[in-house]
Amino acid sequence: MPGAGLFHDERNMLSLPDGIRHLPAYFDSAEQQALVDDIRAVVAAAPLYTPAMPRTGKEMSVRMTNCGTLGWVTDKERGYRYQPTHPVTGKPWPAIPERLLSVWSEVADDPQEPQACLVNFYDAAAKMGLHQDRDEEDFSAPVVSISLGDACLFRVGGTKRNMPTTSFRLESGDVVVLGGEGRLAFHGVDRIYAGTSPLLNNGGRINLTLRRVKRPG
Repeated sequence: MPGAGLFHDERNMLSLPDGIRHLPAYFDSAEQQALVDDIRAVVAAAPLYTPAMPRTGKEMSVRMTNCGTLGWVTDKERGYRYQPTHPVTGKPWPAIPERLLSVWSEVADDPQEPQACLVNFYDAAAKMGLHQDRDEEDFSAPVVSISLGDACLFRVGGTKRNMPTTSFRLESGDVVVLGGEGRLAFHGVDRIYAGTSPLLNNGGRINLTLRRVKRPG
């Protein structure tokens, strides 16, 4: 198991909302590099692109792609949604790497495999505002988030936007699980700490989020 015996749950230390688990140092440096190699293969088949906000068409500060049977996309015309093909190339998304499926089986406590893995790339200036992951049909399964590369300041709150939030630093190799009562918690990325990890050749942060989209059966 990746990180077996290395991580601990910081819930009590950080007073995280119910259902939110932070697993620091879940992956060691060799495992992180192997994951980056997997993601490079994904990006070769499904290139990174810049998504746009619904209605306004304003471009997000992250670049993204997906792997799995479904991928999350957004644009001005049709808004937030999942679809089986890349919005630029029109090709099906590549399969989720086995290494990521193993992570899901270890931490998700869900018998069904994930159907989507979002790949978000943050450069030094990128952020992600507070939001809920609620474009899925099935909220019974958690969202499993993996951080690779530069550290970030991660913010998480409750199920309403005006509820108090907690911010903490995510390092390369950390895993966060949003499940149970925390499945619909508002969360976001306030900033990237540039130059804090040598994992990516040109710096930046990769965030991988594994999700189930459709209800079982």
